[in-house]
Amino acid sequence: MKSSDNMEQVEQRLVTIQKQIHDACEKVNRSSDDITLIAVTKQVSSARAQSLLDVGIKDLGENRLEGLLEKQETIEDPVNWHFIGNLQTRKVKELVDTINCLHSLDRMSLAKEVHKRASKPLDCFVQVNVSGEESKSGITPDEVDVFFDQLAAYENIHVIGLMTMAPNTDDESIVRNTFSSLRKLRDKIAAKGLSYAPCTKLSMGMSNDFTIAIEEGATHIRIGTALAGSESEETE
Repeated sequence: MKSSDNMEQVEQRLVTIQKQIHDACEKVNRSSDDITLIAVTKQVSSARAQSLLDVGIKDLGENRLEGLLEKQETIEDPVNWHFIGNLQTRKVKELVDTINCLHSLDRMSLAKEVHKRASKPLDCFVQVNVSGEESKSGITPDEVDVFFDQLAAYENIHVIGLMTMAPNTDDESIVRNTFSSLRKLRDKIAAKGLSYAPCTKLSMGMSNDFTIAIEEGATHIRIGTALAGSESEETE
C-alpha cells in the first residue's frame, strides 16, 4: 500500500473514531477532552505507528516488550508510551524506564520489581478481572482493598486508576455491567485519598466496546484494529 493511501486510511479511521468518542461523551454529558485515545500498534509496523503520530495521535500502546523496543528505536517523535500487556517480572528492568504508563499491574511481585527497577515513580493502572474469566489476568474485585494497602510500601508505584477488559460478547448489558463495576471500585479507592494511589482514571474499552466504556466513565480507551489496522493491510 502506498504511503499516501496509508495516511488517508488512517486519517479516515481517526475521524470516525473521534466522532464516536464525541457522540458517546455528549450522550452522558462528558467532554471528549477527558478521553485519552491510545492507538494499540501491536499488530502493525513502525511505519504504520509513525503514520498514526503524523495524523495527531500522541499515545501508543504495545503489549510485547520486543514490539515496544523496536518501535522506540525507529520512532523519533515524542510519544506517550503505554504498556498494556501481561508483563513478566524478568522483563521489567528493560521496560520500566521506557514507558509513561503501565496498564497491567496485577500482582505484588510485579509491583515489587517495578519499584526496584524504576528510576522514578511510574504511573500504573491496577488490572482487575471484573468478569471473572479464567482467560483474563488481573486481581479479583475482592482483592482490591488489600492489594492497594500493600502497594503503600512501594514508592515507585503511582496508581492513577484501574483497568479491565470486558467479555467478548454481543450482550451489551454484560459489557456495560463490567465497566460500571470497575467504575464503582475506582470510586471506592479514590475516596480513600491515598497519596500513592489517587486512582481517578479508568482504562477500559477497545475497538468493539469503547463507546459503552466511555458512557460508563472510561478516561483511557485502547483502540487497535479499528484505528491502526492490521499487518496484512500493509502488504496489500
